[in-house]
Amino acid sequence: MNPTTNPNLLNRPFVLPNGVELPNRLAKASMSEALGTYDNHATPKIVELYRRWAKSGIGLMFTGNVMIDRKALGEPGNIVIEDESDLAILKQWADAARQEGAALWVQLNHPGKQSPKGLNKFNLAPSAIPFRQDMAAFFLTPREATEAEIQDIIQRFGRSAAICKKAGFGGVQIHGAHGYLISQFLSPHHNQRTDQWGGNAENRRRFVMAVYAEIRRQVGPDFPIGIKLNSADFQKGGFTEEESMATIEALSAAGIDLIEISGGTYEAPAMSGVVEQTKKASTSNREAYFLSFAEKVRSHIKTPLMVTGGFRSYAGMNSALESGALDIVGLARLLAIDPDAPKALLNGRDCNYQVRPISTGIKAIDKMGIMEILWYSRQLKRISEGSDPKPNESGIWAFLASVVKSIWGTNRTQRLRA
Repeated sequence: MNPTTNPNLLNRPFVLPNGVELPNRLAKASMSEALGTYDNHATPKIVELYRRWAKSGIGLMFTGNVMIDRKALGEPGNIVIEDESDLAILKQWADAARQEGAALWVQLNHPGKQSPKGLNKFNLAPSAIPFRQDMAAFFLTPREATEAEIQDIIQRFGRSAAICKKAGFGGVQIHGAHGYLISQFLSPHHNQRTDQWGGNAENRRRFVMAVYAEIRRQVGPDFPIGIKLNSADFQKGGFTEEESMATIEALSAAGIDLIEISGGTYEAPAMSGVVEQTKKASTSNREAYFLSFAEKVRSHIKTPLMVTGGFRSYAGMNSALESGALDIVGLARLLAIDPDAPKALLNGRDCNYQVRPISTGIKAIDKMGIMEILWYSRQLKRISEGSDPKPNESGIWAFLASVVKSIWGTNRTQRLRA
């Protein structure tokens, strides 16, 4: 691409509606780092990981899967922010990004039923709906959350966000995608309640609206709040594009600052490209998985949009920004294999590496899409220790090593709770 005829839009600053300025249009989207202790405290490794990324010149970064409750973990090694006991290292984490000129927002999450067996004493969900048969061996059937438990979770989101603000982070992001608790409340497949939290689309989105309202109440009008939301679940009877659009319009009207569009769940992992998506011939050469949906959203709202998933080249990212369908380009897996990728992109060049499918060769495992978490988490650990990632690491080796680590981590977490 000739930069004299096609300006590098990635390098242009962007101002959010609340006046917060981002230095450019590149964002590091959330990935699961699992770099906390087994009793869920932040560590110096997480600080160094984000310092490395911030030095790349990227404008905005989202942490991965920070949980709001130590009793509700998504995986061993999750960092939890539920009180101020880790405020000192949280400040170091926020400072590591800010000192390099990057904004760092904390992604706040509750896993709901999407947590492996043995990690939590029990799992909560909107309804007691089990995973599909081939995944039921790995996940407990959840218990339906009570009204008191729902209210407690809402309060916890707000409390965690207030602590993030006090620690000096640039904002927070609500994780409303990929099959976690908020996504479960939105989905008619997972949410079969008949009270005020279910029964129709408006009631199903009541929970995410309540979470946003409570966070806003606790952090004030000027602190940035974003959300990661599915365009759809890609599951039969799940969250549809029409319901997603209605949710986005409601959040936009409520004043949310940034909406990141993604899609899929553990059972249908569209966010990693595992689920095939039908594309029109005229758009088949475009890279982003969810760009077509973003174009529809753009025609309905003015809230800033970020799209993550599928971007491969400088030209594809710049073209997406030129289309006007989005304001921020989200990158995730690329930064796990090439932490310096933003330097090239911001200078109008392609990166040294390309994201490739991760396969173990075992069909049942590859179908679940879990390697898109396990393999990349291993690369993040290497970066956090000052080493370089291994872009060609074997999928099956990474799987076996991750299983051993998960078993050890689950047992260690249980012992620390006892």
